[in-house]
Amino acid sequence: MASQETEETRQILSRTALSFPSPRVVHDLLSVGVCPRCIFRLFGVHGQAYCCSAITASVLQSFLEEQKSCDNGTAKNGLVSDGLVRCSYTSQESENGQAYCCICLGVLQLACEQDQEMMTTSKDGSIDDFTATIAELVKRENHHIDGFSIEVSIPPVIVANERAIWMYMNKKYKCEEWFKDKIPSQHISVKDALRLSINTSLENHLGVKSGVDSFRFRLNYSHLDASRMLQSSLANDRTCKKQKTDKKDSGDSLDDSHKSNLKNSNEHLRSESDAVILRTLESMLDHAFCEHFVIPPEKFSRKVSQSRWIIDDERMGEASVEEIVGSNALLVCKGDNYKFHAAGREDIDVRMLGSGRPFLVEVSNARYMPSMIDVQLIVEKINNSDKKYVRVRNLKVVNSQAWTLMREGEAEKQKQYAALVWISRALTEEDLHNISSRKDLDIIQRTPIRVLHRRSPLERKKIIHWMKIERIAGSCQYFLLHLCTQAGTYIKEFVHGDLGRTHPSIGAILGCRAEILQLDVTDVKMDFFD
Repeated sequence: MASQETEETRQILSRTALSFPSPRVVHDLLSVGVCPRCIFRLFGVHGQAYCCSAITASVLQSFLEEQKSCDNGTAKNGLVSDGLVRCSYTSQESENGQAYCCICLGVLQLACEQDQEMMTTSKDGSIDDFTATIAELVKRENHHIDGFSIEVSIPPVIVANERAIWMYMNKKYKCEEWFKDKIPSQHISVKDALRLSINTSLENHLGVKSGVDSFRFRLNYSHLDASRMLQSSLANDRTCKKQKTDKKDSGDSLDDSHKSNLKNSNEHLRSESDAVILRTLESMLDHAFCEHFVIPPEKFSRKVSQSRWIIDDERMGEASVEEIVGSNALLVCKGDNYKFHAAGREDIDVRMLGSGRPFLVEVSNARYMPSMIDVQLIVEKINNSDKKYVRVRNLKVVNSQAWTLMREGEAEKQKQYAALVWISRALTEEDLHNISSRKDLDIIQRTPIRVLHRRSPLERKKIIHWMKIERIAGSCQYFLLHLCTQAGTYIKEFVHGDLGRTHPSIGAILGCRAEILQLDVTDVKMDFFD
């Protein structure tokens, strides 16, 4: 049965891939955190692709790698020769660790939180579980229906996220022929994509057909934190201020909208505020929009160290984050030298993705204090370099207190990872449950053998807050391990055990040999500058 479902998924992806411009573009979107269904709709895909719960980011990635291997004739054991399956697609994280799409914020991943009126649906994006929950609510309320229609309400921040992705694509691919044909107006909306995803399954659960009918489902989505950030950002924009002046009498500003609706329901208040935000976004020019929304980061290289690394007069790696960032800051500040301080570090072969890692650059004897324009020029020079090893965000001039804040927060931070793992036997469903059921797991780590020559031989107690296994299509021994840990945890050793020096380890928990093949940091939970 499983093999049949896999083959059906493969056939759906084969048809869907005909609408893709190039596998590298899809790889790019996956790497910056766009979910498969958003990728489908951006390229105008119709059909069964939306209804297939089996199509996750890793499944789509594996399919594209497999197609590339077949085309090049270089396939070997289901893996490509240039570095295995990429292992990170996370963008935003919920409290339970679910990776949410950077555009739809989980809407098309069928994310659903529990509240007073709605049951919790499956966290794995199952369409059947999602629609079964809706059908159960209909039956519980004793509704008798002969048809239905679906209404969807989404927050304006999703519109902003989508525009940011289109601008990112425009900047990167505007000279390519395929992009000229993929203008935003031709894509499928989030609302229509959601209907395409759940419509058939909902018909099956309710035993009636959808259409124009008096019985309507209304799915209201909100993301309070993201919406507040968007609203606050727009409220301070010159464009928004101009609108407040022009429309003061009509009460059409963000603040007036709230004041005039204090006596109404929260839902109506949000609706009014959302309408104003949407109008503001629509009237905002691209250059103004870019001042508020960070274009997604480029992928980091596995050949760049965090600090300058020289052994026996020979450079290790192609460059360093320290030199790329520090040299540009030094040039603008006209100082004598610089020091690069980061909140932690990664190995040279580990990419730093997601929101990035906080850092400070200390310029000694600076003869010039950079303005905001100067700082932005530094950002642009780093981000627009030809090799794109490093990308920086939210760069600003800070005072000496920032150093203290960074060091205080460093010990308390949590880090999230995505690791490509191989085990010596086939992965089972019991393994998935065994790993995901462990919360706040205490482990003991002795100083790893690989760093024992430069670190004190100590025993450290660390916490693994949560873990989750994501299968890789077509492979029973390779999988993606997503996990969140306490700062200072040695992840590579936690996977393979380091000859018993880390216990328990993934290998010990699964009772087999485990090896880590690739590792990415997907988020650092440390918001000391906010």
